[in-house]
Amino acid sequence: MMIAMAFGSAFADSPPLNSARQNELVHLVRQDCGSCHGMQLRGGLGPALTPETLKDKPADSLISTILHGRPGTPMPPWKNFLSESDASWIAESLQKGFPDAR
Repeated sequence: MMIAMAFGSAFADSPPLNSARQNELVHLVRQDCGSCHGMQLRGGLGPALTPETLKDKPADSLISTILHGRPGTPMPPWKNFLSESDASWIAESLQKGFPDAR
């Protein structure tokens, strides 16, 4: 899995997010999540991850999906690679409009 090489399992207990970690997460979402959700996050194999499609979704539900995946679907769990604060930042960012890679 590409993510394991890039991020390793050390981030599962990462400290609060700094700008460098946020940049890593932007890259992860754009590349790894984008492979199913579309490079612009407008959908593909997985659903669109745009503010419009996520506006009525509770943040805790999005965080749970990121960390634990969706059994019976192609959505994998990311808990071995992401901390809860990572998943929270991703969910919040997706609901606001996900940033481009810097």
